Amino acid sequence: MSQRLLVFQSMWAMERRHSDGFERSLEENVALITEAGFDGVSAHYTDRAAVRRLAQLRAARGLDAEGQCFPQTIDDLQPVLENAVECGVHHIDLQPDVRPRTVAEAVRLLDGWQRLAEQVTFPVYIETHRDRMTTDLFFTLDLLDERPGMKLLGDISHYLVGREFAWPVSDENHALMHRILDHCWAFHGRVASREQVQIELSFEPHRMWVDLFMGWWRYGFESWRRRAGAHDTLSFTCELGPKPYAIIGRDGNDTTDRWAESLLLRDWIRALWQEIDTQQGARTVGAAAG
Repeated sequence: MSQRLLVFQSMWAMERRHSDGFERSLEENVALITEAGFDGVSAHYTDRAAVRRLAQLRAARGLDAEGQCFPQTIDDLQPVLENAVECGVHHIDLQPDVRPRTVAEAVRLLDGWQRLAEQVTFPVYIETHRDRMTTDLFFTLDLLDERPGMKLLGDISHYLVGREFAWPVSDENHALMHRILDHCWAFHGRVASREQVQIELSFEPHRMWVDLFMGWWRYGFESWRRRAGAHDTLSFTCELGPKPYAIIGRDGNDTTDRWAESLLLRDWIRALWQEIDTQQGARTVGAAAG
């Protein structure tokens, strides 16, 4: 078995938050995700009863899971890890729900979480996200200077919005993003502009931003493949969130069908992975022939 891509669907993104008030049940959402051919789900892993309920549904349908958590202290991570050990998980996505002003303060927390993560067999990744420890691109790069082994989960939409990169994105800013991507071991997927964290994928005027993100994801995937083991799996979570992430019309509802766009994003990402896989295979054959 060689390196593989797993595409997950966010349970948060399955929320409709429509003005008609209708929401699908958890069972209906899991069935829909399974039938659409996703490899797993991304869900909160803090509440034990909820994690157990989801685990039963996943087991019946062969779905993997990304477990999300939002610790404010070192000890907050412990019950999340216990839930993951009991119910299974592909990896833990840790959003550090703290906003330290100094690198030293942040490193103290990171080191504490790392000590706990060393007690389990699955990886724990630190997500890049606004209003978290990693909210600022430059601060996160400073953290990488201090802890170059820190493994990130890249939700890079937040850095485009947070820094409002001018268009076209400069070589300098691409280089900063590449450094983040070189430390990413999983990804969350949406497309942002420099003003909005989540724009409509299917709108043709947004193609410039889609192409920008596909280029960043290509770089991140290729970087991961060089760093990861021969039989490792890379996860990409389609995370097109409901309002207020989703842009809405005057009726208060999404301007597009987010579920349809999640399927579109899934197909783009799988096609990108296949393209990289084919190119790498061709280079390997060429090198052997040479």
